[in-house]
Amino acid sequence: MSMEDLSEEERELAAMVRDFADTVVAPQSYEADRTHTLSMEVVSQMGDLGLFGLPFPEEYGGQGGDYMALGIAIEALGRVDQSIAITLEAGVSLGAMPIHRFGTDAQRQELLPDLLAGRALAGFGLTEPEAGSDAGATRTTARLDGDEWVIDGSKQFITNSGTPITRFVTVTAVTGSENGRKEISTIIVPNGTPGFTVEAPYDKVGWNASDTHPLTFDGARVPAANLVGERGSGFRNFLSILDEGRIAIAALSTGAAEGCLEAAVDYAKSRTIFGSALSTRQNAQFTLARMRARVHTARLAWHHAARLRDAGKPFAEAAAIAKLVAGEAAMDNARDATQIFGGNGFMNEFPVARHYRDSKILEIGEGTTEVQLLVIARGLGLAG
Repeated sequence: MSMEDLSEEERELAAMVRDFADTVVAPQSYEADRTHTLSMEVVSQMGDLGLFGLPFPEEYGGQGGDYMALGIAIEALGRVDQSIAITLEAGVSLGAMPIHRFGTDAQRQELLPDLLAGRALAGFGLTEPEAGSDAGATRTTARLDGDEWVIDGSKQFITNSGTPITRFVTVTAVTGSENGRKEISTIIVPNGTPGFTVEAPYDKVGWNASDTHPLTFDGARVPAANLVGERGSGFRNFLSILDEGRIAIAALSTGAAEGCLEAAVDYAKSRTIFGSALSTRQNAQFTLARMRARVHTARLAWHHAARLRDAGKPFAEAAAIAKLVAGEAAMDNARDATQIFGGNGFMNEFPVARHYRDSKILEIGEGTTEVQLLVIARGLGLAG
């Protein structure tokens, strides 16, 4: 990891999480991927290290850090295991952050301590079968019946929604209409609520050790006080949550790109072909050099976006650029690393094979490449 623009405290955090990734996370990654199992022991240890509380104030049990600190931790984990990295990213950005940013004092005091300690996880129910990039097409509804919300609908691709320690999901739902436009609000639905079903997990291409489920709501009733933020503010609020999340996904992508580079360099040095190391071949050197350049550029992009966010400056366009650049870097480096490994790159026992399967979602999740391009184009003043 490039340390030039990091503070001493940030360097120490990077070194600590990198060591944890190498000694605890990496050894279990192959088996966890093969069996599609999220290690709750690893999650617990991440909680003990304070990783889930990094960008939150100490009054709720957080570390008093910022989004830069979170990105540093996610990048270090993404280098060896994207499933574990996305568990942390979603646990913070999608699970705890909506409560911290938009919840009431009572919601924060009740829910944040366990989330920030890694004793509980939460999901964010946004995507639906008919509402992905077009989140405004949300069909899930919530109507007030006395002092309860009655929720009907479905969500898909929801991370951390069905683990043994998942406490709740925060869902977006249509709660009315105003001037012909949908009024979208966000509501906390505790796991175990009658009428709320966490369906069987997906059989995914990658991120196999990450917990991901479709959700169904059939007359699920929760207290009216479970509203997060003002009624009708859900659309605006989740867009800001996604802007932040894109920085974290860019950090994860950078870690994945670096993991591919490190593995490819080591393999090229040790692999003999036609009597000499593969690393002495200029075509391999050029491939590895391009991989290095991608890691460098991706890291610069997410660092810039994180610094803007932490300084309270506008960062949405920078976050979109970071996610675009870093997601493509991860996918390109995974492809090139697999090629360097040759036939071994097609074997799941090698981490580059897992990165090859895992990295594609980095160009899709929390805003597709096309959505990032739309955000950037709008920054250029292009309408349509």
